[in-house]
Amino acid sequence: MTNTIRIKKRASTGSAGAPTTLAPSELAFNENVSDLKLYYGFGDTGNGQASSIIAIGGSGAFFNKTDTRTPNTILSGPTSGSAAAPTFRSLVAADIPSITADKVSNFSDTVTAFRLDQLASADNPVSGVVPTADAHFATKGYVDSQSEGLDVKQSCKVGTTANITIATALNNNDTLDGITLLTGDRVLVKNQSTASENGIYIVGATPARSDDLAAGSNAAGAFTFVEQGTNADIGFVCTSDVATVGTNNLAFSTFSSSGNVTAGNGLDKSGNTLSVDLKANGGLVIESTEVAVDLAASSITGTLAVGDGGTGSTSASAARTALGLAIGTNVQAYDADLDNLSGCQSGASAALALLTSTEVGILDGATLNTTELNYVDGVTSAIQTQLDAKQASDADLTALSSCQTGAAAALALLTSTEVAILDGATLSTTELNYVDGVTSAIQTQLDTKLTANSTLDGGTF
Repeated sequence: MTNTIRIKKRASTGSAGAPTTLAPSELAFNENVSDLKLYYGFGDTGNGQASSIIAIGGSGAFFNKTDTRTPNTILSGPTSGSAAAPTFRSLVAADIPSITADKVSNFSDTVTAFRLDQLASADNPVSGVVPTADAHFATKGYVDSQSEGLDVKQSCKVGTTANITIATALNNNDTLDGITLLTGDRVLVKNQSTASENGIYIVGATPARSDDLAAGSNAAGAFTFVEQGTNADIGFVCTSDVATVGTNNLAFSTFSSSGNVTAGNGLDKSGNTLSVDLKANGGLVIESTEVAVDLAASSITGTLAVGDGGTGSTSASAARTALGLAIGTNVQAYDADLDNLSGCQSGASAALALLTSTEVGILDGATLNTTELNYVDGVTSAIQTQLDAKQASDADLTALSSCQTGAAAALALLTSTEVAILDGATLSTTELNYVDGVTSAIQTQLDTKLTANSTLDGGTF
């Protein structure tokens, strides 16, 4: 018969956690899904019960090798502080032990087989390199400084702006140029009344000169940047030719600056941008990014000299005097008629200027208008002579002017005797027309005729 080992269990409907009691070396498994651990009765109390109950397997009691983990995750205790149960966490620098080069196989041979430019890119930063022999390599900054004749020093936190008492002004927590000093800070002292005290100092209970510009060293060409304060981002260089630190007077001058430009009179500065400080209505304006002059500005003061193209005056009379102009002598006084003539059309004033006084006098007293004057247009000889040769106006002639075509010419052919025939005539046109067709004297013909009541006698019918 097969041997069977059975252990205690708590059903899945039971509570999570270890059993209350177990016999020594007895096993029990909790099937609650929130537990799923195997418990062991550890120790012996002497009365048939284990001294304690510990989890020896199951969820949380071991780590499953098939569970996935994020990259660079390790099972380890905490990164700092007190000891604690291990967990899966990200790798930190403290987890990696420090290994000396002699522990790495063939480290020396591998490194020395490569040139510097093969170990790192040419633009990777290198610091702390100060060559002391001909065969030493140097940084570009060092080479540049030497080519410029500079002895570059480490930067200083702040620089002085006036004379100070070094022993009491460069202590921990002192304030210099608005900057709080801390022990170990570097300070450029450059404004001492006793110039031999100038140099670079280290802040402390007893301020001392820096090692890179120590007493007795040569400060000629020494260069340093100031990091903070009103001298921030400004480089200073020692310009003294004889410059033994602590012995000779040291003078420091501005050598380079990204922010040392200040706006003087008439300028404004915003960041690194300078602009013109324009007075309101002062005559200068900005037009399309360029400075221009507005001569109509109300706040323009002073005068422009005659020699500079102005009048040198602020009034018309003074301007005329300054220009040597006298009214009536050099310039015409104002006249309303002349003002009116200034409005003549193009060429009119020139034409008027050609007229003689006699010609102008013709119009003096003239009452005709432009329309009446235009009646003369086209006249080829004296108007009065022509009028004298004309027939005086007569009502009969006016009536005759309405004769039908040819009638006036026919009347002109009548003699005075013929015209007189009609003088006193009372017959009408109809009565006159009765004469039409008569071939001899009407009265003679009438005299030969019988009267209406005559008696016919002796006639034959």
